Amino acid sequence: MSTIKPIRTQADYEAALERIDALMGAPPGSAEGEELDVLADLVEHYEEKHVDMGYPSPVAAIEFRMEQAGLTQRDLVPFIGSRAKVSEVLSGKRTLTMRMARALHEHLGIPAEVLLQQPDVSESRTEAVEWHRFPLKEMARLGWLPKARDLAARADRYIGELIDRAGGPEVADAVLYRKSESVRANAKSDTYALKAWCWQVLATANKNRPKTAYRAGTVTVAFLREVAQLSWSSEGPRLAKELLEKRGIPLVVMPHLPRTYLDGAALKLGDGTPVVGLTLRYDRVDNFWFCLLHELAHVGRHMEGNGDSAFLDDLSLRHVQGGKGGQKEAQADDWAEEALIPRQLWETSAVRENPSPMSVVQFANALHIHPAIVAGRIRFEQQNFRMLSHFVGSGEVRRHFL
Repeated sequence: MSTIKPIRTQADYEAALERIDALMGAPPGSAEGEELDVLADLVEHYEEKHVDMGYPSPVAAIEFRMEQAGLTQRDLVPFIGSRAKVSEVLSGKRTLTMRMARALHEHLGIPAEVLLQQPDVSESRTEAVEWHRFPLKEMARLGWLPKARDLAARADRYIGELIDRAGGPEVADAVLYRKSESVRANAKSDTYALKAWCWQVLATANKNRPKTAYRAGTVTVAFLREVAQLSWSSEGPRLAKELLEKRGIPLVVMPHLPRTYLDGAALKLGDGTPVVGLTLRYDRVDNFWFCLLHELAHVGRHMEGNGDSAFLDDLSLRHVQGGKGGQKEAQADDWAEEALIPRQLWETSAVRENPSPMSVVQFANALHIHPAIVAGRIRFEQQNFRMLSHFVGSGEVRRHFL
């Protein structure tokens, strides 16, 4: 393990990011894996103090206000001009004019400084992308791109090929540009790295499509509960993948890229097939099952038919003030929690008052779920992540997907 030093300067910060890039993919529990964990914590601590969080994008701010006020696209017509213009603004095809910004500020209370930002890559179409800003070396190391000497010079070609494998520009653009942007996304995230990860997930799902087509209405709370009870088995994660494939839902486990702060995503292929992608950045049993069911809940509640195209989730924000996200994130949380541990049983259980190892095991046995799920709920509710740590199954999930 290299000597780890505190991060106090921008140079220290950049050096730490480079070292993290070199360590990505290190086996959990190895010296390199432990070094990666420590560096990631140091970088996150430095970023919290020194990296400007910035404003949300104009589109994200509008969508957040719409969710707060229960507005539809039709309600924005008086401020933007027509239903077609509203659709184009929310999809990133049209930038806000001064008149639109003024009307949205006056009538919806969205800060003018947010609405009048210069559009960045998150609101651009793929044609305007600065290709060299993708994490090309890390993508090549993971096998997503060729290991070529001219990687940066030919990035447009290589990324273009990845977009084609993902389903083409229309599918690729839907990942971050349309109204489906999730508000539970870390503001420090690198948009280029997020897009690259999503495109690789879609490309992998396209290449390994389930033999069975997805049928609308498949994902319900009852179905999620069926998935959750697979956790009882020591082979639960693998069995969950097999069950989802039988129902037409690809489950893709893809390593996260630096500065993505991502746990999982619910995406769509070009024909509307839902895809669940997980990073396993926290390789724990409790985290795996909650994240899987949360993304599946988005599929069942928000993505069928002409619904949303993508949700990207940093679940570590759940406990942060304001981190619960919008209404759709709260709905996905509710379904996942209800499927894992029904609310009525949880609120009357003795394990909440007396979370002893014995009570955790007994309650898990009664529900036919892994004890890690019960321990994870207690740790989250009490915001005490030191308690019951021997139950959560650290390092026990990734091996199922190697």
